[in-house]
Amino acid sequence: MERHRQLVTQISSTVKAFFTNRTPYRINHGSTNSTRPRPAGQGTLDISSLRNVLSVDPVQRTALVEPNVPMDRLVEASLPHGLVPPVVMEFPGITAGGGFAGTAGESSSFRHGFFDESVSKVEMVLADGEVAEVRNTEHEGGKTEERGDLFRGAAGAVGTLGLTTLLEVGLMPAKKFVKATYRRTASVGEAIKKVEQEVDRPGNDYVDGILFSKDHGVVVTGELTDEKPVDVKPQTFSHAKDPWFYLHVEERTRHAQEVVEYIPLAEYFFRYDRGGFWVGKAAFDYFSFVPFNRFTRWFLDDFLHTRMLYRALHGSGESGRMIVQDLAMPFATAEKFIDYTASETRIWPLWLCPLKRRPPPTFHPVTTHPDVQDRTKIDSRMMLNIGVWGWGPSKPEQFIKANKRLEEKVRELGGMKWLYAHTYYSEKEFWEVYGNKEWYEGLRRKYKAEGLPSVWDKVHVDEKVVAGKKRSMWPWGGIVGLRKSIQSKDYMIHRNSTWKWKGE
Repeated sequence: MERHRQLVTQISSTVKAFFTNRTPYRINHGSTNSTRPRPAGQGTLDISSLRNVLSVDPVQRTALVEPNVPMDRLVEASLPHGLVPPVVMEFPGITAGGGFAGTAGESSSFRHGFFDESVSKVEMVLADGEVAEVRNTEHEGGKTEERGDLFRGAAGAVGTLGLTTLLEVGLMPAKKFVKATYRRTASVGEAIKKVEQEVDRPGNDYVDGILFSKDHGVVVTGELTDEKPVDVKPQTFSHAKDPWFYLHVEERTRHAQEVVEYIPLAEYFFRYDRGGFWVGKAAFDYFSFVPFNRFTRWFLDDFLHTRMLYRALHGSGESGRMIVQDLAMPFATAEKFIDYTASETRIWPLWLCPLKRRPPPTFHPVTTHPDVQDRTKIDSRMMLNIGVWGWGPSKPEQFIKANKRLEEKVRELGGMKWLYAHTYYSEKEFWEVYGNKEWYEGLRRKYKAEGLPSVWDKVHVDEKVVAGKKRSMWPWGGIVGLRKSIQSKDYMIHRNSTWKWKGE
């Protein structure tokens, strides 16, 4: 803890100086899972050293973690104690701080909510440099606490109310395997209905789905278990010779209505890492002379984990061509929305993930019925995250229009989008969609954060910058991105990971 305190003291001092001199700044975490363009011309606060799991308490079932601790390191630290976080983001490089300051909902979130709901308290450096402990008062039965409003506001506010420097994350008992069941569906409507039904099945610990096309969907459910049939071999997805999860599920359900497999727990958590769900195939589309087959996926495995893919995406500049959007939709309008994406973007597969929604005020997505104008009248307890990830139009003007039309359709159908990706709302439109402006601005005044960028400042994409940005000539942009990903040496992280299944 002494090292942590010294680092926080230094950070606090720097923030105080920025505050006194009214110097705008951005934070360097060392990595990112956002696809938003990175602004230039501002001060930088480097907190990349805050990357350690400080302790795991098996009695209290908590872990003290610094904000840049990625999910795979947190799982590796807690699993030997027979514990894991209730919500583990599917990409191993997503950090605890990112999960708190952003919106992290995954296949266990129909039961446990967003990642921040399992956090009991955080340490924050406020905008004026003060170091504060901020508690999640909902963990204490709604008990009044001086800064309980700050915890609720900071969760999802993308770092605009202060800087998180430490989190106490709640843990739950782990089991050895996930009994995974893949159920084939024959239509979009059937897949959506099946997801909604599986949410209410008591034995399910994880629920998500993949739509490969309008007539081939798969609903994936997972049940924690320590037992498996002795003659059944565990299915893994972390090794170079293993299949990519989505391709495996598609193949297994091509001629079967239901398939059951036993997957080691950590392998299940990070099953989408190789290939970044399915966005990794875009690298093969870009380098079209490289065939997409089992051999090339094995041979190029180091480059096809999410950490390396993100490095290459940002380094190449091709993030300006990728539609990477997560949209929270009411179950009632989800099929209409997918009909729209099928005709307008032609992006397949799509990800389906049910989420227990959180009532306002919040910056987490909140869905409404389309015929309800008052956005405080929220939809039912559950909503459906639809992941739309794939190539967009190559021309900047058309790319902007496609993203804006997507935003308009989401709003029309009572949905709301995640804020990690390209966001084109005007400031007026943004607050009409997300609401909470008086609540948020009150928190910024109370905690002296008005000098920090606002949520809209951080997530908004300047259309003129996007439209005016010159794209690298093929294939040089991709080669630059590949070179930068190799220089990062992030491939060594996966090679040396201890969470990977090594047998009985």
